[in-house]
Amino acid sequence: MHTVADLLAERKGQEVVWVDPLACVYDALKLMNERDVGALLVQIDEYLVGIVSERDYVRKVILDTHEAKKLKVSEIMTRDVITVTRDDTVVNCINLMKQHHFRHLPVVEAGKAIGIVSLRDLFLDVIDDNIETLTVVGGA
Repeated sequence: MHTVADLLAERKGQEVVWVDPLACVYDALKLMNERDVGALLVQIDEYLVGIVSERDYVRKVILDTHEAKKLKVSEIMTRDVITVTRDDTVVNCINLMKQHHFRHLPVVEAGKAIGIVSLRDLFLDVIDDNIETLTVVGGA
């Protein structure tokens, strides 16, 4: 059974894409676009204080560029972030996402973010792990 550490090492890498809580939402959206990610960790001095996603923007902000330039990330981010460590299993991560209805899960060590895994990352890992079984079942 794979762990979060396996995912970070094999698929995601160790880079953490983050934003300051006082950054404007527009700048956070630009960063998500530039880095091709669906969520950013919100950090102060490398410590996780929240997470902001495309979904936060869609659900909490009027779709108006002017508004996004005035709003601060801290006004729309999710607080009380559920996190995992590199020792958590892929199955545990999927269960957390299913239970709490989110798609991005920060990976933290000693309060500091070391990565983020998405539902897509987890599903691809499960598929890769079971590709032979899926091929046999699909081919039968």
